[in-house]
Amino acid sequence: MVWDSAVSAIDFPGLPDGVLLSSQSYIGIPLALIGAVFLSLGTQYQHAGVSKVERIHGQSDAGLSLGNLLALLRRPSWVVGTLMLGLAIVLQLASLWFAPLIVVQPLGAVALVITAIMNSRLTRVPLGGRTILAIVLCVGGVGAFVTVAAFSAVQKGIEERELTIVLICLAVLLAFWGTLFLATRKRRANPMFYVIAAGTLYGFVATIAKVVMGRIQTLIAEIRLNAGTGWSFGSAEWLTILCLVGLLAAVLLGAYFVQSAHAYGPPDLVVAGLTVVDPIVAVCIGIIVLHEADGAQWGVFVAYIATGVVAVLGVFLLARNHPQMSAEYRETGELPLRR
Repeated sequence: MVWDSAVSAIDFPGLPDGVLLSSQSYIGIPLALIGAVFLSLGTQYQHAGVSKVERIHGQSDAGLSLGNLLALLRRPSWVVGTLMLGLAIVLQLASLWFAPLIVVQPLGAVALVITAIMNSRLTRVPLGGRTILAIVLCVGGVGAFVTVAAFSAVQKGIEERELTIVLICLAVLLAFWGTLFLATRKRRANPMFYVIAAGTLYGFVATIAKVVMGRIQTLIAEIRLNAGTGWSFGSAEWLTILCLVGLLAAVLLGAYFVQSAHAYGPPDLVVAGLTVVDPIVAVCIGIIVLHEADGAQWGVFVAYIATGVVAVLGVFLLARNHPQMSAEYRETGELPLRR
């Protein structure tokens, strides 16, 4: 059985055959942009809440404790931020309902720019040249990466076998990050661990969410078509339930990693990891598992590697050069004097 996206392809100047675009795509694009704004605002508010709790209850090297997580529920800033992030997720899912993943996914990088500027103004910590360069590499790299995907990858219907492979990969990834966290949590104070872990999980979330929404659209069409003649609950529906279970598990573990990343790094680093790692993982799933780039020239794969390396390099440079990641700032709240 093919799990299609229920969106018909039309000719569009400048885009290759096979890229699914319709008039509905123009609804998905602004929804994705608005979602990016709420992602930025929600991240900033959540970061403020986590920082407040860490100052009151102390910071742990083993991720957020249960006590800290419960304390977050009593922080108005964290609750407001969570609601905003929830709205951002709803808007992102709505954008995926109307437009292809490769069209709306890179728009999330807008959140990185907004968050960096907002965080700099709120903390009165100026962004240095290296930090700005890192942000440019993140946004430019992921934008170029997904653009290459848009012009070389062909979106296809997903067979049950391929979706099963995606779910197995997600289960392995959940087990890997969960085990690694438990095994090294006493020494885990590096925000990059949490950022990369959350980004990879959310890359699967974006892919599976798109598949589930496509399946829901197909089910609605089937129910209407079979109205009055009956409709049976088959294997595809059980697979849909497994997808929803996998989504829930990935969202919950990813959310915990995001909150822990807030405890050890600035909000723009958290957003950078999510908006860079997330789409790269989603596109890689499409290329490797779903065979959406079969037949592409070797130069295309070189471009994938080069642009992906640039984007990921930007994340690491941001982690290394962001002024709020300096030891002096983390200990005293003040930037070291420039010499």
